[in-house]
Amino acid sequence: MVSQEQRRRQLAREKFLRQQQRRTEARRKSRTRNSVIASVLGVVLVGSGALYATGALEQDDDKTNANAEVTPSAAPTGKAPDPCDKPAEGKVKTETWEKEPAVAIDKSAKYTLKLDTTCGGIDVALKASAAPHTVNSFDFLAKKGYFDHSKCHRLTTNGIYVLQCGDPTGTGTGGPGYTIPDENLKDKSLKDNIYPAGTVAMANTGQADSGGSQFFLVYQDSQLPPSYTPFGTVSDAGMEVLKKIADAGENTGAGDGAPNATVVIDKATVTES
Repeated sequence: MVSQEQRRRQLAREKFLRQQQRRTEARRKSRTRNSVIASVLGVVLVGSGALYATGALEQDDDKTNANAEVTPSAAPTGKAPDPCDKPAEGKVKTETWEKEPAVAIDKSAKYTLKLDTTCGGIDVALKASAAPHTVNSFDFLAKKGYFDHSKCHRLTTNGIYVLQCGDPTGTGTGGPGYTIPDENLKDKSLKDNIYPAGTVAMANTGQADSGGSQFFLVYQDSQLPPSYTPFGTVSDAGMEVLKKIADAGENTGAGDGAPNATVVIDKATVTES
């Protein structure tokens, strides 16, 4: 039989081991969180010019380095179930253009971008008067079918909270061949360097006037420098779709990777009203 004293010592040892495990896990999570936040805010994404190595929601023209942009040291977690449907049949377009299309939209009219995705419809009220070059480019590309069948290739869930889309290659390196100027960087919605939930903004290379076709949808308030053209606002129903995608997580378990959800834009349209 185990004496009371032996039992007391055994319980004390078990309690000590549990405390040590909790402390070790807390230190691991702290290191991972700090690593992720630092890397997320330094990620370089898609572009249409030369390679740039700074910025938070940027574009990367060097395809050989595309997979080396985010390297936080954290073990992947279990993959969540895919909440989205299978993509519609069809192939992405590979056409590019040398010059930005001439502005042909009516700056005083109302425009809506509708993204029919495998995860649900996302409607975006576009800011034509404040960002005419950006809205005009989206109208042009949507009419060309440029976004159709393309994947949303990036989801961030730590530090900043965005879903990034608009690259037909699905790698974070694609673009339409031309660039558009930065616009609306002093939008009244951007306060204290916060892009509020529901904002749709352009990704860029980290250089001025380097936007292409890649854009991001903010599903939770995110602190970012005011360097990314805000050109639209997601509808309430669209926010529910974004939440579903975000809840499924991303594939690295570290806060920045491809969405676990199969997010494909089956069809993108811009309508004037």
